Amino acid sequence: MKAAILRTIPGELTIEDVDIDRPGPREVLIRTKAAGVCHSDHHYLTGAYDTPLPTVMGHESAGVVEAVGELVSYVSPGDHVITSLSVFCGHCSYCLSGRMALCPHTDTIRPPEVTPRLSQDGEVIHQYADVSSFAEQLLVHEHAVVKISPEMPFPQAALIGCAVTTGLGAVFRTAQVRPGETVAVIGCGGVGLNAIQGARIAGAGRIIAIDVVKTKLDLAKNFGATDSIDASADDPVAELLELTSGGVDHAFDAIGLATTPAQAFAMLRAGGTATVIGMVPLGVMVEIPGVDFLAEKRIQGSCMGSNQFRTDAQRFIDFYFDGRLELDSLITDQIGLDKVNEAMEALTTGRVARNVIVFS
Repeated sequence: MKAAILRTIPGELTIEDVDIDRPGPREVLIRTKAAGVCHSDHHYLTGAYDTPLPTVMGHESAGVVEAVGELVSYVSPGDHVITSLSVFCGHCSYCLSGRMALCPHTDTIRPPEVTPRLSQDGEVIHQYADVSSFAEQLLVHEHAVVKISPEMPFPQAALIGCAVTTGLGAVFRTAQVRPGETVAVIGCGGVGLNAIQGARIAGAGRIIAIDVVKTKLDLAKNFGATDSIDASADDPVAELLELTSGGVDHAFDAIGLATTPAQAFAMLRAGGTATVIGMVPLGVMVEIPGVDFLAEKRIQGSCMGSNQFRTDAQRFIDFYFDGRLELDSLITDQIGLDKVNEAMEALTTGRVARNVIVFS
């Protein structure tokens, strides 16, 4: 099969032929139909995060089950599925307490002494995020997929594998935004736009979008933002405090720069909560004024929206079909696998929501 491999960090992806094994016990072989290009992938290309090399990148995808291994009972060949990097084991303390996004899932990965899922001329090719979506086929543990309706279009379904689940989950599960509360979202990319529409669905009274790209702020209004702040022209913290007369109940950092978590914390009113969704680069420290804790302000992280993937994905699909969840306009462009590097470069411009690779 054709796949996009990362061989050096920093580096670009190369389209190469890769061998994929047959499904073993509890594994599922999938024909990839669509894969979103996420900024998380770009972090690894630039060296902000590390991954074993060589590796097939990508983690946000949807497709059709081609074959299943022994002991698989959840899906069958022909089923339509979404993949998730939140692979869960189902029996650890995190899974049993409903926090599957934190599951270490070590026993869902093939051990080193077993034939690898992906290889090339006998060399092991690593599987990024236990998925590796930038490939014509996927071989994953059955706990990395959720079965969906055949009526769900694949490009939109793929977005639920990361951007949608991360943004909505941060609002619904991590922060638990309540009706009438005020919300600020820093960064209006794929994840930030979903945090915005998650806040709208949750009934937030005021939703303030913050970005440095005007076109993204315009798009944010279509997803539910009531106000916007152009951070390229003004101090976003000062403008937000003036706009809200003292701060918001919830601030979401959907970027993960060195400064944005602290900005989110500074935007809070007394008793407010800042939720960091974006991937802060390795080694970066976040500084916040300790005195603000006396006002019962809180800051917390969110791992993939604290999701319970198989439950959440089905709900999000229902939201899409009944018109509450906007997915169509999240897709900036549909491209072939050969355009993956251009799609990665487009992420640095800040002018795309999501490019989606579509496989024939």
